[in-house]
Amino acid sequence: MSGLIISGGLVVSGGDATAADVIVDEGIVTAVGPGLEIDDREVIDATDCWVGAGFVDLHTHLREPGQEWKENIESGRDAAAAGGYTAVLAMPNTDPVIDSGYVARQVKRGDGVRVIPSGAITMGRLGERLAHLDELWEAGVKVFTDDGDTVADGGVLRRAMEYIGQLGGLVAQHAEDPGLCAGGHMHEGSVSSRLGMMGLPSVGEEVIVARDLKLVELTGCRYHVQHVSTAGTVELIEAAKRSGLPVTAEVAPHHLALDHGEVSSMDPVFKMYPPLRTPDDVAAVREGLANGVIDCVATDHAPHAAFEKDVPFEEAPRGIIGLETAASIVHMSVGMDPTQFFDRMSHAPRRILGEDGAGVAVGATADLVVFRPEGTWTVENLRSRSNNTPWLDAKLEGVVGATIVGSDTMWRRSG
Repeated sequence: MSGLIISGGLVVSGGDATAADVIVDEGIVTAVGPGLEIDDREVIDATDCWVGAGFVDLHTHLREPGQEWKENIESGRDAAAAGGYTAVLAMPNTDPVIDSGYVARQVKRGDGVRVIPSGAITMGRLGERLAHLDELWEAGVKVFTDDGDTVADGGVLRRAMEYIGQLGGLVAQHAEDPGLCAGGHMHEGSVSSRLGMMGLPSVGEEVIVARDLKLVELTGCRYHVQHVSTAGTVELIEAAKRSGLPVTAEVAPHHLALDHGEVSSMDPVFKMYPPLRTPDDVAAVREGLANGVIDCVATDHAPHAAFEKDVPFEEAPRGIIGLETAASIVHMSVGMDPTQFFDRMSHAPRRILGEDGAGVAVGATADLVVFRPEGTWTVENLRSRSNNTPWLDAKLEGVVGATIVGSDTMWRRSG
């Protein structure tokens, strides 16, 4: 007998959490229950751990093709595994842009940590002409976004929604009005005024979401709001859901944990897209995630090389990495129970992708993460090619102990 047993954990499956062991043989979950026989299987001690479906990230920048000095697909997959992720949705703002089927096929990976390509809504992400939507769909793309830029032209977005809606796909929007936000580097508010820095107002996000929700009402297309950062956006999403519109939303870990006061240091690691907002906004997105108005967590993992961030704040690129720290930051910031935690990190993203959102089931291919909520670790020796994170060298609570896909233990933390 050979295989793997995850012993002594709290197994989270669907809406239930039960003390049980999990046996994996030849990549398949063959038993779930208390007191299972170990035989000569490899043992992962999951005492005081939560065991559930591997996390899924709906917002990962892998930088390949075109910017491999920041990250490439393999280093991104390594970072994902270390963070408990077994699937990531790769954003299309690459070079070349994922606006055609052949580029999507170059990015897609089906083994190990899955890489699922998203496709651009418009050619080159320029917001003018629709991308090769049929080609992208045939290549397996189900999520369409111009992430990094907003589809500002309402007519273009309407046509995209009508077509993508007929296909059965999802339109995801980076909501930032280009006119209202032109020249901004951080949140427009008391801190930006004190620093004398051009700001990005909350209304810049909210007017795009409000407009788009009217287009959802018109077209019926499924719509997903990326990296929600303001209290007003949470209110808009809540109202849309009450009205029965097919709307989902994500929040990034850094918007759950940090506010615009951090920018007073002028450290470019705090420059991100959308910007860090006010403490009231942080409270609103935390509550929105906890109560389900915001469906899931998505990292917006955005690697940048050290030389790119080591410049004055205004000149620095936006974004931070997040795959390896996300579970800890979410756990520390929101403190959800294990079923809520796995819903927001694993099950809801799968549902948005149209995949089975079930948890740990006998007969299923192993796709598992072991998470120790009360453990601690230090953010160092990251597997990403970049280290642009405000938590570098910090001690965080909540440890990804192991990530298992099929017969392979993709990650196992020692100690």
